[in-house]
This record gives sequence, C-alpha cells and structure tokens, in this order.
Amino acid sequence: MIAIVDYGLGNIKAFANVYQQLNIPFLIAGKATDLNNASRLILPGVGAFDHAILSLEKSGMRQTLDELVLGKKMPVLGVCVGMQLFAKSSEEGLLPGLGWIDAEVRKFTATSDSNENFRLPHMGWNDVTPTAENLLWPGINEKTGFYFLHSYYFDCENKEDAIGETVFDHRTFTCAVNTDNIFGVQFHPEKSHQNGIQLLKNFAEQ
Repeated sequence: MIAIVDYGLGNIKAFANVYQQLNIPFLIAGKATDLNNASRLILPGVGAFDHAILSLEKSGMRQTLDELVLGKKMPVLGVCVGMQLFAKSSEEGLLPGLGWIDAEVRKFTATSDSNENFRLPHMGWNDVTPTAENLLWPGINEKTGFYFLHSYYFDCENKEDAIGETVFDHRTFTCAVNTDNIFGVQFHPEKSHQNGIQLLKNFAEQ
C-alpha cells in the first residue's frame, strides 16, 4: 500500500490520480495512524524548507516516519522539497532537516559562466540522465525528461548516493538520489506525463 504523506504541502491529488489510473492501491495519510498499513511512502513537498519541516512536525507524523524509514527500512520517495527534507540542512532555512541522507541543500547562484538571462526558479522540462542503475529508471525516456520547479539543489556528501543528473545554467546538478530504502527526485513526476507515471509505477512495484 502506497501512503502519500499529506502534511499540507505538495500535489497530493495529482499523485492519487496517477495511482488510481494505474490501479495501484494507495491511501492519503494525514496523521500517524494512517501510516499503519503502509508498505511504501511518498513524501511530496512544495514551498520553503523551514515551512515544510515545521508542517511535517505539526502533522504529528515525523516520529512515525523516522521509525518506518530508519527503523523498519520502509521504501520512501521524496519529491521536490520532500526530497530536500532528507538532507541535514538547507541554505534556504535555519532549521535542521530529517538527516536521512548526508547532504546539504544549496541555492543556485549566478556564476561568471551564467547566461545573461539567468533567473530563478529553474522551471520547465529538462532531460534527466541516469548516472547509476536504479529501480526508478526502467522504461524512462531520457530525452523527454521531467518537469522541474525549484531554486535549490541537493548536494550529496557521498557522490554514490546520486543516481541522476540534469543541467541548468551550464552546470550539472544531482536531481535524483538513493541510499538503501530512501529515494528522492528533485523534479515532479506527478506533473511529468508518461515518464512520471512510469517512475511512480516503478517505485510502487519495486
């Protein structure tokens, strides 16, 4: 059973629509007891880092999520800010993250090589290049890519945790990560048409 964690942030209905279309059982978890029947978790997210971590705390689900992910090794997929919460901290805020992956979230800044039209957020469709074999990638069309909307990126301390990358403003950054049972993507599969449907299907059927 896929549990879509609803802590007030993220495109909950869009994820639900995908799994309904795929005829894959899911539930929307708004409190800790809703997670009792879960076998996999999706942690979506939009907006600012500190607001997201505070919203997760307020939902009453954080401790249970720690127990499931770190203790029981339940597979979890973080999306956009949901993935960024896996890090230890973010340049966007002051609060610590979940610390599930040894990483920092950093802001894109203009460099001497930047296009004169450099601006944030990074928004729109981009190619995604897998950098490691992973259960998320079968059936994915690399050239079609995925939809992005963000101003910060995930910087892994252990580069082996990075499983996919893309390019923005002439620089390559990590857009997908995996360590053990923890998976994360910076892009929005729920907004990425067939590629997104395939990726969410891959995660559900691992």
